Amino acid sequence: MGWSANRRILIVALVITCLLAVAATVAWFTGRADQHNTPRSPAATSGVQTSPEAPMPDGEETGSVSVPPPAQIAEPVAYAKAAALMLWSYDTRTTSRDQQLAGMRAWLTEETEYADWASVAGQVPDPLLWSRLADQDQHATATVTEGHFPSAFKQALADDPSAITEAYIYVVTVNGTQKIGWAKGGAGAEERAVTLAVQCRPDQDCTLAALAPTVTQ
Repeated sequence: MGWSANRRILIVALVITCLLAVAATVAWFTGRADQHNTPRSPAATSGVQTSPEAPMPDGEETGSVSVPPPAQIAEPVAYAKAAALMLWSYDTRTTSRDQQLAGMRAWLTEETEYADWASVAGQVPDPLLWSRLADQDQHATATVTEGHFPSAFKQALADDPSAITEAYIYVVTVNGTQKIGWAKGGAGAEERAVTLAVQCRPDQDCTLAALAPTVTQ
């Protein structure tokens, strides 16, 4: 799931431009592809039930369905929670890898200068592994426990609230639990966390810009 060094630019540079040079963010976002017409790759998702009117509340669990359409949410933390649920949920019994990738791609911002599709698509297993997971009927659901702005991001906004108004990219960390099931009643669970960059322009629904390679609390 590494990011191609010669096809990426530092998405943190974009965040720095908009968020007053948050030095800590450099460690979060290593880059994005220079080309944005590469084949779409999906990430493992399954069933985030989001509502246009209300964000996904804490503790709500996904269902075992196809990749959901992008959440219609205009608040960064609530949107990031819905996106995390989408990323952590999948069902190889009902969804092909190509369908996973296509469904996830729909969440990405259309502003290509801010979109790091490689970081999102990298969440999806390669075709061989996906096939092996499908042989075992593997599927996963997720529950979000909380979401928040990391301290460095909040400090940047406090230092210069107007700095975000160029790209409106927000950094959000989400914590939760992923439950995995497979053939013959097999099951397991693990704690999950992810730091996302989401774009939330005024009077528009948020979109996903990138995933950080490491989690920042």
